Amino acid sequence: MEDRKPDGKLRRGWTTGACATAATAAAFRALLSGVFPRRVSIALPRGDTVEFELATCECDEIHATASVIKDAGDDPDVTHGAEITADVCIGTTGSGVTFKAGPGVGTVTLPGLLLGVGEPAINPVPRKMMEIAVREIAAEFDVVGDLEITISVANGEALAKKTMNGRLGIVGGLSILGTTGIVIPFSCSSWIHSIHRGVDVAKAGGITHIAAATGSTSEAAVKLMLGLSEQALIDMGDFAGGLIKYLRKNPIEQLTLAGGFGKLAKLAQGHLDLHSSRSELDLAKLATMAKEAGGDDALVASVKTANTGLQALNLSQSAGIPLADRVALGAREVARAALAGGTNVNVLVFDRQGKLVGRSNDR
Repeated sequence: MEDRKPDGKLRRGWTTGACATAATAAAFRALLSGVFPRRVSIALPRGDTVEFELATCECDEIHATASVIKDAGDDPDVTHGAEITADVCIGTTGSGVTFKAGPGVGTVTLPGLLLGVGEPAINPVPRKMMEIAVREIAAEFDVVGDLEITISVANGEALAKKTMNGRLGIVGGLSILGTTGIVIPFSCSSWIHSIHRGVDVAKAGGITHIAAATGSTSEAAVKLMLGLSEQALIDMGDFAGGLIKYLRKNPIEQLTLAGGFGKLAKLAQGHLDLHSSRSELDLAKLATMAKEAGGDDALVASVKTANTGLQALNLSQSAGIPLADRVALGAREVARAALAGGTNVNVLVFDRQGKLVGRSNDR
């Protein structure tokens, strides 16, 4: 979340779904012609045509295999540089295009995702992209496009440990993702996608109370405090808006928001994106909250000129003023207004050691 955004114009990249499609198209063409193209062109969902270079290629009479190295552009993507491989073989007559998870691609084990339990974690849009590519090549060679496609990602199982896949019930590797084929640097779309899927998995599992945390310390603390399961925990990070807006359309009975003082103070001030580069804590407003919590003029003045939110919290704690409670209540009010009903909200504020320092009125 704190990866530094490079200066200047940022270079876009390609999703794992686009890379898998390019590898599939190259492999299928080689299976039919015996020749691999030097570069392979594919159509993206929005109509653009892009080219990819192949990293490896191999073909015999039954199988063809090709791979593409993922270029995520200037985005700090965990899969940047990963080798995406497609192995294709002719399927049984009438089978259409079928998909299998090779090494490094996960399998769905929990309900609530866009794919059924037992399916390879190759999302619907990448599947559609591959199906279109297969159909076009099959028409060019005047053959039936019954094809079995196995997608693999080198070192994918290890890379998946850096993602939220395990919590979503995707085991054994990564997901093949992408809705446009393009990675927009620092858009964090994959993070927000995982937040949404986390809500879906929780609801499908009958969970009625989820806790969304801004970081690992607050997540560990709220898990211990409330005794929630892994599937009830949402790694919200800085994307309070990404979670709350989704819950507005897909409500759940109870939401607990957990986080550090500074981030939740920004939420209390109306910010739904809590990243340091996209929202700023207003110390003057925080001083007003200190006054509302019972602080005298001296404390209010000290909070207004504090260097950080943490210093403002420490000053309030020394004065016996429950500023963190006031922040929690304000954050709850903002969340409830954005949710517009349907979900009950409680807010818990933790310090950097995971100690509870503030909470909203819901007990």
